[in-house]
Amino acid sequence: MKNTYGNNLTLTLFGESHGKAIGAVLDGIAAGIAVDEAFINSQLSKRRAADEISTARKEADEVKILSGVFNGHTTGTPICFVIENNDTKSKDYSDTYGKARPGHADYTAFVKYGGNEDFRGGGHFSGRITAPIVAAGALVISALRNKGIYIGTHIKECAGVPDRAFSDLYADVTAVNEKSFAVLDENKGEKMRENILKAKEEGDSVGGILETAVIGIPAGAGEPWFDSVESMLSHGLFSIPAVKGVEFGAGFAFADMKGSEANDSFVANDRNITTVTNNNGGINGGITNGMPILFSCVVKPTPSIVKPQQTVDFIKGENVTLSVKGRHDPCIVHRARVVVDSIAALTLADLLVGRYGTDYLKD
Repeated sequence: MKNTYGNNLTLTLFGESHGKAIGAVLDGIAAGIAVDEAFINSQLSKRRAADEISTARKEADEVKILSGVFNGHTTGTPICFVIENNDTKSKDYSDTYGKARPGHADYTAFVKYGGNEDFRGGGHFSGRITAPIVAAGALVISALRNKGIYIGTHIKECAGVPDRAFSDLYADVTAVNEKSFAVLDENKGEKMRENILKAKEEGDSVGGILETAVIGIPAGAGEPWFDSVESMLSHGLFSIPAVKGVEFGAGFAFADMKGSEANDSFVANDRNITTVTNNNGGINGGITNGMPILFSCVVKPTPSIVKPQQTVDFIKGENVTLSVKGRHDPCIVHRARVVVDSIAALTLADLLVGRYGTDYLKD
């Protein structure tokens, strides 16, 4: 099992959903970067379960930094983040062991690890493991902001309800970063919440689309071919549980465009080069062009639902019907947005450090 992401700046994950703790080790970070623990906790609060539209499992997600930080700054050595699991109900899973929950990794994990996997709550495959990603990502997000680079994600669509599009990017990114339910149009947000609760009442779940903007990133980051900005971001984004699709800029809408419509014309203003449109999402040839990076992720409906589903008991080799019990989210889109921000920050910081050196992120 490989659990490390990144080239120059790496993140290694550990722990299971119902184990003693989960955590991450961030390595390759420069010395002298300020560590704002209050900001880390505020980022974790965006991922935390919220009222009736989230799981009833309530974890405080209080992060402990065990190494790599001294006197409020990074030391240059690996930083270890640990978050304890305190609100677990493992019996909810022991009663159904061997029955593959549709949409989950129960069967594939059993096949790969020969029955030695920790199956409780999805074990190492659980969305719970995204909490330390957010903790590590918060440190990097803060460092990027000091370089004038800002990342923000809004719920572009959820439960069939669309949010308004990004317009004034700086204002919109600033606004959504202050919200627990990250929409640009509050009325649309209320309708989304209504539809989430309706699905919950029906014993079902819903998904959605997250749209992310990165502003202030310089031109020239990224490598052609295998380490392109799109390749690296996609690698990280598809590692988030439930993300099943990623597009950059106009994305699949390119299929209905002509070249004259799709191309972004360049203009120069006092040696500052920009493009008139941004259909390519700030990336040309796998390299940033200085325009905002824009991408979207599709998040599938939460697979744990009360409605009866056909499945198999892979221990007995029998067909069975399963209704998933326990505490689950009717929607995870609103909680996933800060995970997307964190992956984007870690990926882009890795690419920037690769181009400008390890001290790029220093204050």
